[in-house]
Amino acid sequence: MFGKKKQPPIKSLIAQGTRIDGNVIFHDGLRVDGEVVGDIRANDEQPSILVVSESASVTGQIHADHVILNGYVKGPVFAFDLLELQPKARVEGDVSYRALEMHQGATISGQLKPMTGDVAEDKPTLKLAANNS
Repeated sequence: MFGKKKQPPIKSLIAQGTRIDGNVIFHDGLRVDGEVVGDIRANDEQPSILVVSESASVTGQIHADHVILNGYVKGPVFAFDLLELQPKARVEGDVSYRALEMHQGATISGQLKPMTGDVAEDKPTLKLAANNS
């Protein structure tokens, strides 16, 4: 149904018990199990995936194509392809995404902002049948 892109490999890990103060720029895939105080940004030239695990926390902006969250994020999130919010995800900040998958239990304290593009602009406005009387 959807053209599945091959996921890039996760080549980097910020392990549990590790804290990084400063911005992180990565290629391909990054998994965060520790703490990052700073922005996390994927290289724009190739597909990217970022996983923020249940034990992780990020204070800063997140920019990646495919973002999977199951930990804590304080700051805006920009997912240029897909944002997956797993059951223990907690986001304090605005969330921008092209496609969104949100599991029961995930929370967002901020605005949901779908990114405009081919898919979002072509959808008709939903009208409820009950309002036609």
